[in-house]
Amino acid sequence: MSKQRTNTSPRLRGEGSGRGLAAGASPKGEGEEASTLRSSVDAPSPARLRRVGLSPQAGRGVSRRFLLLGTAALGLGALAPRRLLASEGETESHGLSTFGELRYPAGFKHFDYVNPNAPKGGTLALQIKRSAGNQNFDTFNTLNIYVLKGDGAAGMDATFDTLMAGSGDDPDGLYGLVARAVRWTPDKLTYRFLLRPEARFHDGSRLTARDAAFSLNVLKTKGHPTFRTVLSEVVAAEAESDEVLKVQLSPRRSRDLHLIVGGTPVFSEAYWKDRDFEASTLEPPLGSGPYKVGRFEQGRFIEFDRVPDYWGKDLPVNLGTNNFDKLRYEYFRDRQVAFEAFKSGVMNFHEEFTSRTWATGYDFPAFRENRVKRERIDRLGAVGTQGWYFNTRREAFQDRRIREALILAFDFEWTNQNIMFGMYKRLHSYFENSEMKAAGTPGPEELALLEPFRGKVPDEVFGEPFVPPVSDGSGSDRNLLRRADALLREAGCKREGNVLRLPGGKPFEIEFLDYQAALQPHTQPYQANLKRLGIEARSRIVDAAQYRRRLEEFDFDMTTMALGGSMTPGDALRVVFGSQAAATPGSRNIAGVADPAVDALVSAVALADTRAKLDVAARALDRLLRAGRYMVPMWYRSDDWVAYWDMFSRPETKPKYASGAPGTWWYDPEKAKAIGRA
Repeated sequence: MSKQRTNTSPRLRGEGSGRGLAAGASPKGEGEEASTLRSSVDAPSPARLRRVGLSPQAGRGVSRRFLLLGTAALGLGALAPRRLLASEGETESHGLSTFGELRYPAGFKHFDYVNPNAPKGGTLALQIKRSAGNQNFDTFNTLNIYVLKGDGAAGMDATFDTLMAGSGDDPDGLYGLVARAVRWTPDKLTYRFLLRPEARFHDGSRLTARDAAFSLNVLKTKGHPTFRTVLSEVVAAEAESDEVLKVQLSPRRSRDLHLIVGGTPVFSEAYWKDRDFEASTLEPPLGSGPYKVGRFEQGRFIEFDRVPDYWGKDLPVNLGTNNFDKLRYEYFRDRQVAFEAFKSGVMNFHEEFTSRTWATGYDFPAFRENRVKRERIDRLGAVGTQGWYFNTRREAFQDRRIREALILAFDFEWTNQNIMFGMYKRLHSYFENSEMKAAGTPGPEELALLEPFRGKVPDEVFGEPFVPPVSDGSGSDRNLLRRADALLREAGCKREGNVLRLPGGKPFEIEFLDYQAALQPHTQPYQANLKRLGIEARSRIVDAAQYRRRLEEFDFDMTTMALGGSMTPGDALRVVFGSQAAATPGSRNIAGVADPAVDALVSAVALADTRAKLDVAARALDRLLRAGRYMVPMWYRSDDWVAYWDMFSRPETKPKYASGAPGTWWYDPEKAKAIGRA
């Protein structure tokens, strides 16, 4: 699943990906050569949730931080000092974490990877590259991205604050934003967030615990299905006073639910009192974040203006970020047209997902004159996953043998060398490039989790995990096609001349659904191999709005999805692989995975209270998902490709688990003047 990212509007905070919701999405291209949903396969670690959308971490979602900083990973730090409140039996801390550790102590001044004195100014102009919630890569018709209805605008999460904020070098932790501190009971089922009295909405009204409680409750009942899923075990959210938000969690709570709560956006209860939260709207909702909506033209561009008197601008989690006076998102329906816009200066920052463009497209005057630069930024941590997903709700894909046959027909080696310039590696795992990737036979701890399902899941789960075969690189490996043909016949398919018929007698036809043609060079050779097997395979390119609707209604045969990698996967996995999500329109479980064993392993991942237990549970889950053959694995890479007009400066240090681009950068007027862009 290399495609991953699904959250995508950045809130230019440079902290890191935080913990996000889950299924975010990335643009399609290659991979990230062509991504669609970038989320963190855990996709969602809680903190990113705020961006939510999808991610697509998010989960873990999808968010301003994710877009700007990159993928989150595991960060272990010093044990954070905490204060025990004897009178109440509660513990108080300046932050929350997954496993009880925080990198930054109470009273820290700013994150280590920012320039706290970074100047403010200039415009950052870019294109949406990761999506969350109802966001659409090609257009927008609503400014409410947190519900199912409509096509949400990029960047809207920059207008909302959250109770707590994530960090680019501590992806397992959250630190105080709207909440100055948090208290919890010994059973970790009751949390009290202590809000800052100075927190304000953009109209000057006070942001209180009542607003925070309203936000959690409305997202749980009326929000996008992603929010409704991950907040389902929030029993109650209520204001004990203007400054104290009490949140009660179910005993069935996931390990990271408190982080998801801390990462959700805060809305104004008064603003929404007489408005329909689920409706599409082009009226900018009242926010409290570092930016507010400026000019926009529906479906073409949207701008966000930095709020000069933003109430939280001097908080430790904000210093050195939100450095641009204006954020501007441009919309283009064609990827090449968008790149031409970048070359001409319409946009000044560009994240590249297509190897052909990266290898051959940077031969234009501004690049040759060194006014435009490009670089590959390495990042640590799990990478995203991407693949052509089967809709197993369809009769044609319900037999695992048929799905494996279709996997065998894809020649990655030929595709990588002839189309992607040899820049990618073959994806094997849903937790690629991490300790959570299954390898070899399962150890005793994995077996303990898997044994209850022996006889109910493929025997393969108890042996070596599935690895896509290596082809001869010819583009049409006869040995692999013969194996595929044998599997199809074993599943009951019959060949009549050049037509393969399904067990029920219908001709085997597959429609690959997409909203742009960027992946066609990769898809067409694959379809040619399918036709050699007697399968009529074709592509259907629809507009982005129709594409999203069809995915929400599970009205497709095969499509691509990219999930953002996360080193701390959690409850948001239910959004992508849970049985309940499989039956929920609008969920990210596009494959229709509905397996009690998968549900149990997702719960084991979400409830793991140590890193060691998390790794074991994730490896067991990885074995199950790979054995299920739910997608044709694509490819991945472990660095970010960025290009930009040379008008920015940046801190000397970048976040350990993110690129820092462009969330920690700032506009440099001297550089802009030197290249004629002042």
